[in-house]
Amino acid sequence: MRPLRPWALVLGGLLCAWAGAGAGAGAGPAARSYPHSAVLDGAGAYRLRWGRRGSALALRLEVRTRGYVGFGLSASGGMASADIVVGGVERGQPYLQDYFTDENRVLKKDPQQDYHLEYAMENSTHTILAFSRELHTCDTNDKSITESTVRVIWAYHHKDMGEAGQNYHGSNRGTKSLRLLNPEREEVSSASLPYFDLTNKDVPVPDKDTTYWCQMFKIPVQHEKHHVTKVKPLIQKGHENLVHHILLYQCSSNLNDSVLDHGHECYHPNMPDSFLTCETVIFAWAIGGEGFTYPPHVGLSIGTAADPLFVLMEVHYDNPSETEGLIDNSGLRLIYTPVLRKYDAGVIEAGLWVSLFHNIPPGMPEFVSEGHCTLECLEEALGAERPAGIQVFAVLLHAHLAGRAIRMRHFRNGEEQKLLAYDDEFDFNFQEFQYLNEERTILPGDHLVTECHYSTVDRIRMTWGGLSTRNEMCLSYLLYYPRINLTRCASIPDIMEQLQFIGVKEIYRPVRTWPFIIKSPKQYKNLSFMDAMNKFKWSRSEGLSYNQLVLKLPVNVRCSKTDNAEWSIQGMTALPPEIERPYKTEPVICSSSSCLSCSLFLTLLCIVYITASTIRNTGPFV
Repeated sequence: MRPLRPWALVLGGLLCAWAGAGAGAGAGPAARSYPHSAVLDGAGAYRLRWGRRGSALALRLEVRTRGYVGFGLSASGGMASADIVVGGVERGQPYLQDYFTDENRVLKKDPQQDYHLEYAMENSTHTILAFSRELHTCDTNDKSITESTVRVIWAYHHKDMGEAGQNYHGSNRGTKSLRLLNPEREEVSSASLPYFDLTNKDVPVPDKDTTYWCQMFKIPVQHEKHHVTKVKPLIQKGHENLVHHILLYQCSSNLNDSVLDHGHECYHPNMPDSFLTCETVIFAWAIGGEGFTYPPHVGLSIGTAADPLFVLMEVHYDNPSETEGLIDNSGLRLIYTPVLRKYDAGVIEAGLWVSLFHNIPPGMPEFVSEGHCTLECLEEALGAERPAGIQVFAVLLHAHLAGRAIRMRHFRNGEEQKLLAYDDEFDFNFQEFQYLNEERTILPGDHLVTECHYSTVDRIRMTWGGLSTRNEMCLSYLLYYPRINLTRCASIPDIMEQLQFIGVKEIYRPVRTWPFIIKSPKQYKNLSFMDAMNKFKWSRSEGLSYNQLVLKLPVNVRCSKTDNAEWSIQGMTALPPEIERPYKTEPVICSSSSCLSCSLFLTLLCIVYITASTIRNTGPFV
């Protein structure tokens, strides 16, 4: 066994102000210096902690190994074209090296070293590395760190990186999608707070690709107002990839306990009529999300006559392998408090109404769809309910397998505002509410556009708007306060002008079948419009022209209240705003490694030795 010679390597200076006060205790930068953490592997051997420091990101790796530790950022989640750092402690000497890989996954040393070691330690079981990097470097081999989803890759080995070359990590590797620039949020301890669970009971998941299962519940907290402060997913172990998303709807208050008897498939001809009264989304969770904590001044109200009494939980099961015999008991846990907050939270579903009128041609490397929360809807609803506007504090952006990027654009008086939310590295398997860095005011007459980017290069038939994960959606769920009577603000593009693009001249009227049937021209006669769109010979140039057409079409406005009611603007036709395309991202200021420590003084390099006895007293790291 090698001698135990732990190190602490601390970089001082103005960028790392904690260093002068923190490292002498022997544990390096305290865990509290990193407000976020995640276990990256299933065995709990690799923990990442991180936090933003101005224009840089500070990271700490705690890994159960005495060999090298690898960490990286990858657009695909694989080794190709990745930004990688490798470090460890070898014979008492710390090391950290900036690497990158090419498209063939060949590991190369980066000529510009942008990862900066701040602390390194090794004991009998673990290696700890703390380092930092600018969010935007001047290095083409580095990946910029933004508010979008980041696919981090990780690896470790029981041996160090030696001069003889790298040791292959074997199975000790993986990938996980995270948001590294999540804003810090004030956590209120919920350990002592009451809660209730809404979970399915032994649901037999059918052996088919997609199932939406609905179950009615009665909120157990009644007669006195409380606020839900946190919602956690309760996903049955082993079903993390089966349960794709969970929506919680408020239902009519006129129902009775007879609706609680059993669950049923949603959107099914034989589903109970009571399901039709559940239109108002009050919470949304999607795969990869780890639950949601409301801000200290906002809560989800329960217990009063205006609050949900009966709720419908919709669980989307994604079973592409059509596995038989699956039984599921997943659901949600709602933690609540009698200590009321200042505001009641609401949810608005915005974007493209889910329908066949939303479609994407095959073979397209990029296709853009837009759903509009129109100024007409916001003018009427906010004008009547909240002329001073509402405050949006979190957004969930939602698409399916073809989704590549989603943005929520915000217009006021014809002028585009800063993006409300975005994810330029959308990951179908990681969808959760994004906390906004600053709450955003939405005023009467504003216009919100959910802009979704798709890739269908691997598809030979049309992709349709629909419920299956092989279909597509383009939605945003806005969490806001104070709650008003607006639950859906969406749009549908005109289908007839879409069909005219492929040469359709006439359909059979009155429409008696769905999807409706084409009358002329001859090549489409008696085909459904879906079959006609699939029959059309799509090329990339035709797809691009079609995309340009669709984005300019008038839209049908969807503007809904609770209890299936509608604002008067519902069903009217509106024109989308003049939108600059493509969206021009704000320029970023990159910082090369040479200016990482730009300050009045050069960065001070301090090497602090920690005694072996101190290390032996260090507690567990993961």
